[in-house]
Amino acid sequence: MTPSINGFTNGRTFSNGLNGHSVHKPSPVEGFGTRAIHVGSEANRETGAVIPPISLSTTYKQDGVGNHKGFEYSRSGNPNRDALERALASVESGGAHALAFASGSATTATMIQSLGPGAHVISVNDVYGGTFRYMARVAADTQGVETTFLNLEDLAEGSEGYQTLLNALRPNTKLIWVESPTNPTLRLIDISRLASIFDTHFASSPTFRPLLLVDNTFASPFYTSPLLLGADIVLHSLTKYVNGHSDVVMGALILPPQHTIVLERLRFLQNAIGAVPSPYDCWLAQRGLKTLHLRMKAHGENALKAARALEQSPFVEEVIYPGYVPLRRGGNDKAVERAKRRYEIAKLNLSPHARRWIENNPSHASTSPLTDSDFEPTHPPFPYSGMISFRLRAPSLSTTPAQLASLSSELLSSLHLFTLAESLGGVESLCELPALMTHASIPQEEREKLGITEGLIRLSVGVEEGDDLVDDLRRGLEITFGKV
Repeated sequence: MTPSINGFTNGRTFSNGLNGHSVHKPSPVEGFGTRAIHVGSEANRETGAVIPPISLSTTYKQDGVGNHKGFEYSRSGNPNRDALERALASVESGGAHALAFASGSATTATMIQSLGPGAHVISVNDVYGGTFRYMARVAADTQGVETTFLNLEDLAEGSEGYQTLLNALRPNTKLIWVESPTNPTLRLIDISRLASIFDTHFASSPTFRPLLLVDNTFASPFYTSPLLLGADIVLHSLTKYVNGHSDVVMGALILPPQHTIVLERLRFLQNAIGAVPSPYDCWLAQRGLKTLHLRMKAHGENALKAARALEQSPFVEEVIYPGYVPLRRGGNDKAVERAKRRYEIAKLNLSPHARRWIENNPSHASTSPLTDSDFEPTHPPFPYSGMISFRLRAPSLSTTPAQLASLSSELLSSLHLFTLAESLGGVESLCELPALMTHASIPQEEREKLGITEGLIRLSVGVEEGDDLVDDLRRGLEITFGKV
């Protein structure tokens, strides 16, 4: 089976011989929201219920030895998990197979365990702290896995980054691990460029080509479709945007149709390890998935509005949001250049459905207090997920990291609508200090090299009224810096 150009699926399935699980026949017709609502959520055949029931049974009746209806034992397969996996494979355009896990961390662990002992991994250096911890402290000790952390932003032909990447490849390099945007500095990786590099480099020996995995959690399947850009595997922490309501901990891997051998190994490990989600959590995550397209549009428009408001604040040194390039007249030119690079890659990485939405709604600038003089005509703002990071401006040149951490903590505690908490992607807005929270497991020296300093604040902008969120940020900054 080959994927269609846009990877759309229509919910019709056929058996692929892998423990009764199903994959999707592609269809170029149905849109993202239609697939999110209908695939895996067909009316119940027995009762006609529009919403699938929750199947709590741990075991399933067999009509004869080995003769069953696709399910034997709930660790190996469950109707709710199967339905969620079919829906995930559908909305992650280009996907045909999906596997759901008990958490994002369990997903990461299973993926790396599938590489076997003594493998080499290349990872983007600005990676989620939990991923760094597993690679550097767990996989290294238990599997002898070695990980090389690289800056993958500049991959132009002949560039230092391009040459460093090629020099890092080894005969046992089995996996390239990418986050885009990265967590928490929101660096973007040109996924199609990265895939092209490996296609060219391993053209004469494709069996040695490492798998390219993209953690698509921050962008969600709505804003980016890595499989259409050449990625081999997509990872999601379903806890975040896909579920969207901060009440489920789950993860998932999605693969294109050609990777059946990789799928078989992952499916075997999923069952053998038993890191599977509960039927109820699968049911909740699928319910959340049905509104993903609506939520991601609202997240993006609110984040764009908040980014503009923060950029105008005298208390903010730099705003990091992929869909917005501030002019920064008389300000930090290097920050503007970084913003332009992010912006250009964000445009390249946009999914077909997000691109259509943005192109059909060119007035996104009106979602924030923008005027024609607030941005360059060549870089009109556009929504790109709901994640923002920004750096506080140190009150003086003598401000110490400890003092900046205290100032950041005070700001986060003063906000009312942005809840001080880890995680992201829920309908409610959250704020956190990565250096002391989500990325505290990364050694301080490494954090500072990555720019994860005590003044870097990460926001997960929710779907509340955008003006209220802007007012909350402005009020918090004024209160905090008014005490300095």
